[in-house]
Amino acid sequence: MHLPKPKIDTNKDGFIELKELKDALDQVGFKLPGYQVRLMIDEYSNKQRSQNVGKLSYDEFEALCLDLKAKDVASTFKTVVSKKENLETLGGMSDSSAAGTTHSVRIEEQLAFSDWINSNLGYDQDLKHLLPLDSEGKQLYDKIKDGILLCKIINHSCPDTIDERAINKKTLTVYTKFENLTLALVSSQAIGCNIVNIDAHDLAKGKPHLVLGLLWQIIRIGLFSHITLDSCPGLATLLSEGERLEDLMKLSPEAILLRWVNHHLERAGIARRCTNFQSDISDSEVYSYLLNQIASKDAGVTLEALREPNALNRAETMLQQAAKLNCRSFVTPQDVVNGVYKLNLAFVANLFNNHPGLDQPDEIEGLESIEETREEKTYRNWMNSMGVKPHVNWLYSDLADGIIIFQLFDIIQPGIVNWKKVHQKFTPLRKFMEKLENCNYAVELGKQLKFSLVGIAGQDLSDGNATLTLALIWQLMRAYTLSVLSRLANTGNPIIEKEIVQWVNSKLAGAGKSTSLRNFQDSAIKDGKVIIDLIDAIKPGSINYENVKDGENAEENLENAKYAVSMARKIGARVYALPEDIAEVKPKMIMTVFACLMAMDYVPNMDVKATNGTAAAPVAAAAAPEPTPVAAAKLVAAPVVEIVEETAPVVTNGNGTAVTTNGNGTLEEHDATTTTTTTPAEVVVDEFAD
Repeated sequence: MHLPKPKIDTNKDGFIELKELKDALDQVGFKLPGYQVRLMIDEYSNKQRSQNVGKLSYDEFEALCLDLKAKDVASTFKTVVSKKENLETLGGMSDSSAAGTTHSVRIEEQLAFSDWINSNLGYDQDLKHLLPLDSEGKQLYDKIKDGILLCKIINHSCPDTIDERAINKKTLTVYTKFENLTLALVSSQAIGCNIVNIDAHDLAKGKPHLVLGLLWQIIRIGLFSHITLDSCPGLATLLSEGERLEDLMKLSPEAILLRWVNHHLERAGIARRCTNFQSDISDSEVYSYLLNQIASKDAGVTLEALREPNALNRAETMLQQAAKLNCRSFVTPQDVVNGVYKLNLAFVANLFNNHPGLDQPDEIEGLESIEETREEKTYRNWMNSMGVKPHVNWLYSDLADGIIIFQLFDIIQPGIVNWKKVHQKFTPLRKFMEKLENCNYAVELGKQLKFSLVGIAGQDLSDGNATLTLALIWQLMRAYTLSVLSRLANTGNPIIEKEIVQWVNSKLAGAGKSTSLRNFQDSAIKDGKVIIDLIDAIKPGSINYENVKDGENAEENLENAKYAVSMARKIGARVYALPEDIAEVKPKMIMTVFACLMAMDYVPNMDVKATNGTAAAPVAAAAAPEPTPVAAAKLVAAPVVEIVEETAPVVTNGNGTAVTTNGNGTLEEHDATTTTTTTPAEVVVDEFAD
């Protein structure tokens, strides 16, 4: 193919700047749409194709044109990038999606996740009809359609999240498969996955970009769940001089992993430091030293890879060493060389979980006071499932600037936040005061919503006062739950707790159940039967009463509570409470359980697609208006969204220097437009004792 040389090299250095790519393609006869060129630029920018960051050599440009010509992309844009990039572009699969809608799926993720599933769940007898998946991972999207595999993946990442008794396993029909998918989807939200605009219909269709996006979140949550002081007290050795345990809790899992890697590089006497899991690991040198350092002496791990001049062969040799530690997971040699962020992050997290190689301290002073409680974890998962940015890792540091609190306020009552008053970026000299001003404004908004904030000031939030921060968070969660009910009831009046109790008893009596509810402190709740009966009243025949225990002791009560939570989620109720909250009769969380079930009763056909192609969501919130960054679910009609490559949050490396990595494990929403016009009803506080 002979190409006229484009006259685009403005600085005469022999390269074509990526920003000039469209003009260059136009000059040689490829008239491509702007979105097509932007996608190419994004992919070249990640250095997987181009060795010269931000620009192309003429040889690279000619290779690109040959690629485009071979695939006739100018007339039919089906595949944007060549096979060597392992990026497949799929047409829109939504009934309502516009023609030309595309979603990118990375084949290496498909392979990695399929291999992980085979390795970790291949033993499960309930999955013998599904596993192993094929070596190319193409069967993945069909094999998740009955919901069983997804439920098992969730339980592997977060044990006991789903009660096995709630999973439909035999003689599956379209309906019972859909129930399993609903159970998996709502349970994934309960552990902190952001499932904005994904429903069971999408999973039943096996939409690849949505399946991979959800799987990554679930796997990531499982990998990161062990990167805590509770699971690994040796993390305390990663503290820098003058730091406290609280400082470690403020770090994201990615930042902790960077410290861990650099800690072992230092112990190995290596001057090099790792600042990201992309370019810094692509030559396999960091990995080779890390593996050699964390391996036991009898494992036979060597530095043989460092003698290999070819990068791809070096990566293969390095992974052979990882295999000696039973940790050859997630990445191929090409993934290492290409610096594929997600998969390399998963590879490192898996290494940490299996071979931390950290000295165990005799005693960690103050550990008990900073370990995440069950209540804190529930609130954190709820916030992350709402799509807040950035991802919440530790409540008391991540909420201290007020940004996430404002996003939650805007979900509860869209438009309540005056974003012009919010500092979204902080100046170095006024950072402290700007964050305090944000927190003061957050307290002011809480008072507008009639929150009980006596004794709570912005300074308390800014300082990370645990008791007072939790008091605000609970009222945010409560307000969200009740505002959803108010919108669904569509009466124009606020919903209060007494009305929920009245509804519960009316529903139970109408279904001929013998159980009843006095209030949310009622000790009869502990055996879970009133919740189980209510679920059966909402969806008759959904409960298998052979699975219900008599509730004669604490163990049976907890078993019933586990079954109740999973069955509530199976019918679509977005329950965040844990079984222990029911068995221990925690009034606050119990209120949310009944409120979510009440919401389900308002939308009995939530699992049926509307005629216009949109889905009704039982528990959702209106998207916040600009300029808020939150991506929140709509109450009714939801826009089509695209799952895109993760953006790069700022973390700190082992030296405390800010570095950029890629990814926060959330599903992004782009160009969403707010269609909800109904102003949510005022939330009325009807306090009850805990």
